[in-house]
Amino acid sequence: MERMAAHRKALIRNMVTSLLRHERVKTTKTKALAVRRHAEKLITRAKVDSVHNRRIASARLFDEGIVAKLFTNIAPRMQGRPGGYTRIIKLGERYGDAAEMVILELVDYVLNPDAASEKQAKKDAKKQTRKSASR
Repeated sequence: MERMAAHRKALIRNMVTSLLRHERVKTTKTKALAVRRHAEKLITRAKVDSVHNRRIASARLFDEGIVAKLFTNIAPRMQGRPGGYTRIIKLGERYGDAAEMVILELVDYVLNPDAASEKQAKKDAKKQTRKSASR
């Protein structure tokens, strides 16, 4: 399906904003590949917090709250990475039109943060009991 340039630009801006807001988006493979390019460039810019970079990010995103989240939350988490901030997980084909569906997410995304912290707490508790039992 062909899109007008303005429609494509708005679609990408919306999807990048949604990706940064929710840190995970379900979409088609073609859209995900287009959105990934823009999102990774924004995250790379956000790693250097300057007025110029904030203005560029603000021009490319719809929501000022997401710009703040990008610079204060997401970019510091990606500081040690030289690139590759997103991953694409294939889901299969959509029922209606057989379009290939994927999940586009940030690399450090945790599906359920409470479950991950509980799992880590259980591991730590097991280690403590093993250490005390071996003494």
